Amino acid sequence: MPSILPEGDAAPLDGSLPPEAMASSAGRTLSLYAHIPFCAVRCGYCDFNTYTATELGHGASRETYPDAMAAELALAARVLDDAGSPSRPLSTVFFGGGTPTLLPAEDLARTLHRAVEHFGLVPGAEVTTEANPDSVSPESLKTLAAAGFTRVSFGMQSAVPHVLKVLDRTHAPEGVPLAVQWAREAGLGVSLDLIYGTPGESLEDWRTTLEAAIAMEPDHISAYALIIEDGTKLAAQIRRGEVPGVDDDDHADKYVLADQLLGQAGYGWYEVSNFARGPQHRAHHNVAYWLNQDWWGVGPGAHSHVGDVRWWNVKHPSAYQQRLDAGLAPVHARELPDAEASHLEDVMLQIRLSDGLPLSLLAPHERERVAGLVADGLADPQAALKPGADGERRVVLTLRGRLLADAVVRTLLGF
Repeated sequence: MPSILPEGDAAPLDGSLPPEAMASSAGRTLSLYAHIPFCAVRCGYCDFNTYTATELGHGASRETYPDAMAAELALAARVLDDAGSPSRPLSTVFFGGGTPTLLPAEDLARTLHRAVEHFGLVPGAEVTTEANPDSVSPESLKTLAAAGFTRVSFGMQSAVPHVLKVLDRTHAPEGVPLAVQWAREAGLGVSLDLIYGTPGESLEDWRTTLEAAIAMEPDHISAYALIIEDGTKLAAQIRRGEVPGVDDDDHADKYVLADQLLGQAGYGWYEVSNFARGPQHRAHHNVAYWLNQDWWGVGPGAHSHVGDVRWWNVKHPSAYQQRLDAGLAPVHARELPDAEASHLEDVMLQIRLSDGLPLSLLAPHERERVAGLVADGLADPQAALKPGADGERRVVLTLRGRLLADAVVRTLLGF
């Protein structure tokens, strides 16, 4: 089952936010994340808050879910207005899950229209939906494009059948190029999500996947190392010895291969796990997360960050629906991170970006550690020593630094 929600402070039943916490919203963009918690099957590695039809239980359904999201969107507009948050149109919108495209395209379109009615949309804003390759059709993708979606992110994961089988993916490799073609014909940008390090995946299997993805010429490719989460089917299979465990050296070899092949094909890394054909093709919604902008997350288990407040919704779709039906905010708990926690998050996230971590964000004793990172080949010497166009010197990870990004953070912060 999905992971347990974190604990936190109690939130007001109406979802109201403390006005004094909104001051830091000035100058930030506002994004929307819409969580669609439905999947046809539960993948063995997945720890996300998703549910198959048999897991939903009483009080929740795909048919009623768009109305629940509409209710939270109305609540979001009211809460932000009451808190005195600056009026901002949405800079990015992202439908994730789960498999958002298990809902009819008309429902996704209706939800986007409701969001735009409440908040507006920045001209040229990125509007993305995740999708499984076997959950779309030419007609559904055209409907999404006509509604204002600009981009689709396909969960390709692998081009090798035995790897997809271990991951419990439902699509066949040959279906991915067709889905990409349909998206292109609809006028949508395309991203492909890949996973490396699946038990039983060889380096040549991973090469096959990378070459297949590159051949489809997407605008953007994400390459994530498989993480085995406690409580998942795959974790249990590894514990019982049914499949081999994952290996850090194997992950490193596969990341290096990805960086090599994607770079040769014209994809530049802009975040440790993300590669794009150019700055215009970056996943701008995710960049908003990494740069600590504001976002509201709609849906069960969705997390939000506005001003200095973080909160997360109740986990189960039934509980989510019941809260909204009763006129209550669906918030499980919230927190106001202190300065130390916020600093840790800024360093952890921005160090992963090719644009780098500005040295001005570091305390003087932390800046003194940057020279050691350069000497160890973990940080780019030129970026650390020479100010950029904005006058900032930055910590920019080398390839070795990307492989050891967590260690870099620990070094900078003195952990």
